[in-house]
Amino acid sequence: MSDPIRYSVGWICAISTEFVAAQALLDETHDGPQHVTIHDNNSYVLGTVGKHNVAIAVLPDGEYGLSSAAITARDMVHSFPNIRISLMVGIGGGALSTKHDVRLGDVVEQKFQTTRILSQPPTVLRTAVGSLKAAHEIDGAQLDDIINQALLKKPRLRQKYQRQDPDNDRLYRPDFVHSIDATSCTGYCDCQPSNWVPRSTRDEYKDNPTVHYGLIASANQLMKDAYIRDKHEEEEDVLCFEMEAAGLINHFPGLVIRGICDYANSHKHKAWQRYAAMAAAANTKGLLAKIAPNKLEAEKIVDILDSRCGKTILSSTVIETLRVTGKDRIVLHFYFAFNDKTKQKLEDLIRSLVIQLGLLRDDCQKLLEDLFFTCSHGRRLPSCDELCSVWLPAD
Repeated sequence: MSDPIRYSVGWICAISTEFVAAQALLDETHDGPQHVTIHDNNSYVLGTVGKHNVAIAVLPDGEYGLSSAAITARDMVHSFPNIRISLMVGIGGGALSTKHDVRLGDVVEQKFQTTRILSQPPTVLRTAVGSLKAAHEIDGAQLDDIINQALLKKPRLRQKYQRQDPDNDRLYRPDFVHSIDATSCTGYCDCQPSNWVPRSTRDEYKDNPTVHYGLIASANQLMKDAYIRDKHEEEEDVLCFEMEAAGLINHFPGLVIRGICDYANSHKHKAWQRYAAMAAAANTKGLLAKIAPNKLEAEKIVDILDSRCGKTILSSTVIETLRVTGKDRIVLHFYFAFNDKTKQKLEDLIRSLVIQLGLLRDDCQKLLEDLFFTCSHGRRLPSCDELCSVWLPAD
């Protein structure tokens, strides 16, 4: 069994597809940990990437979002006391951009900017990203080469995790909404070329997949509305949407890396998920190759009890405990940011709670979908009154 004290890199995945991709990119696999803390319910795979010992954990099956990620991070740091950096690696929804030609299978790395809410990644990671960007500009990202080498070692994964046919990468017009009655886009959405956004083929001098550097938006619900997606891109230059990072970054400083598996709209499908997860993991492997082990050892050990994140961890733990201890209990939550006035709006609180409640009740889900469908044609979000009218009190 492996001694947890040997591991300095924490790698967190949200779903099993990401967990498989992460393991496929390991250079060596180690035995499981000799011991973990008594309340640690994480499942770990240990190994090396280059010269670094890496502990990989996955969120509990079927559990997504900010609080689950925070709890997974908390337990990992308690069990692996020498973790220096964290990596949140997996898939996300891509946004259209006038600056970036984002396509399925591309990778988005978290942009570095100073905010009052999210912590900066450690210096060693920021330096490594700069070095990796330069290498990509000179020689290309070569992510497919890294993926193909991994698939040679894991041939069982080739059929599902290799690159998809580019013809399956279809971007639909924002006003073309997926039919609620259609189980997939096959035979419905993909039969109407007039609803596709035309795009040219990438030439030989363009990396494919491409690595982009930009903002990654995080929330507790999937982004499914193309108009809202485009609004965030236009106003905030968001390139990717995902569901876990905001619950992780403040108390587990690191980097978010996402492979684009869809376009954050109503046309959800899983064809690109596995390859996108591999692309994100391949880019992560390249990043770790730019970090010298002694530089990593010089970084501060992650302190999960740091005063900046104690309240978040406590709140996340309470929320999760309430959920798992009461089968008939509905738990709703909303995180206020007291040092950011834009995160203190009553309207946002009501909208979040009503949507959470609606998604938990079968009788409300279609009403919510119909409401968002109607409002999307007017290029607006539902009002609080409209959202509240969806929820019908139980008899």
